[in-house]
Amino acid sequence: MKVVITAGGTGGHIFPALALISKLKEKEKNIEILYIGTTNRMEKDIIPKEGIPYIGIEMKGLNRKNIFKNIDVMKTYLKAVSKAKTELAKFKPDVVVGFGGYISAPVIYAAHKLKIKTIIHEQNSIPGVSNKFLSRYVDKILVSFKESIKDFPNSKTIYTGNPRSEQIKDIEKISKTTLGFKKDKDLIIIVMGSLGSLTMTKKLKETIHLFKNKDYQVLLITGKDYYDDYKDIKLSSNVKLVPFIDNLIGLMKDADLIVTRSGASTISEITGIGLPAIMVPSPYVTNNHQYVNAKSLEDDGACIILKEEDFNKNSLVNLLDKTINDKSKLNSMRKALLKRGVLDSATRIYEEIIKLVRDE
Repeated sequence: MKVVITAGGTGGHIFPALALISKLKEKEKNIEILYIGTTNRMEKDIIPKEGIPYIGIEMKGLNRKNIFKNIDVMKTYLKAVSKAKTELAKFKPDVVVGFGGYISAPVIYAAHKLKIKTIIHEQNSIPGVSNKFLSRYVDKILVSFKESIKDFPNSKTIYTGNPRSEQIKDIEKISKTTLGFKKDKDLIIIVMGSLGSLTMTKKLKETIHLFKNKDYQVLLITGKDYYDDYKDIKLSSNVKLVPFIDNLIGLMKDADLIVTRSGASTISEITGIGLPAIMVPSPYVTNNHQYVNAKSLEDDGACIILKEEDFNKNSLVNLLDKTINDKSKLNSMRKALLKRGVLDSATRIYEEIIKLVRDE
């Protein structure tokens, strides 16, 4: 079987795509995979390092502030469709699977025009622009949130969950003691994305001193861009700062609570692990989809939302004190998260691909 995967822009699109690729390789001995991404976003570095054949195609996202610049975007899109057609005709895939990001639009559309079977996967509760556009052309639409089924044609939309959830279940737990934390005290992880956040860095710098003498331990992952901002801050013995952690999932399995954003990958991780969360949705994303993601969980009792506008040193610490000491609340959140998790998501997606390729 020959499969083209297309996704780009952010880890929220790329890592679910990688999770599916891992499942495809596990299930199909003679599979050939080609990944089509952009020429200038993070997938161009991540995918080749994984040993996956990669083709970059120039593509731009829509400009929401200056609509006149979208004339240039449309020209780039048409060139991208033409380039994608050429590459697809050479590779001759049985199916093309898109995981979002604006590169998926020309690639999936080109596959449709070439009468190649197509599938898209939507990670967020509010569909992205590319997937909304592509929904009329594809054969199947797979979603991570049941709530987003209503946004697509019902006849070809299937709830599968996020394939990242299945992938993380096999990641080995890392003991918090490896970072110097005490085994018998609760650990709270605070992380605002792999690169961090300027707004949240300012707020967290004002908060750190309030963790002194708390009965819980705190790991603040600053993000690579903001680690130096904390260099003059004196830390109490129960607080540690790192710019990033290579295997954060492993450590999350030995944590008791996490304070984090609510992107699609994060949702799939905490539901797969069952890690209680205080979610601080980024207000800077399209259609405020991170808030909608988190609200879906909060309505099920699976997380607590603290809006960025309400986030300050007192609101955070008061909420942490209240939550970490309420073991009944933490337990109910764990149960609600695990109930939401789809731990065979990648397998479900693989099975949908097989059905489509075999015309079942």
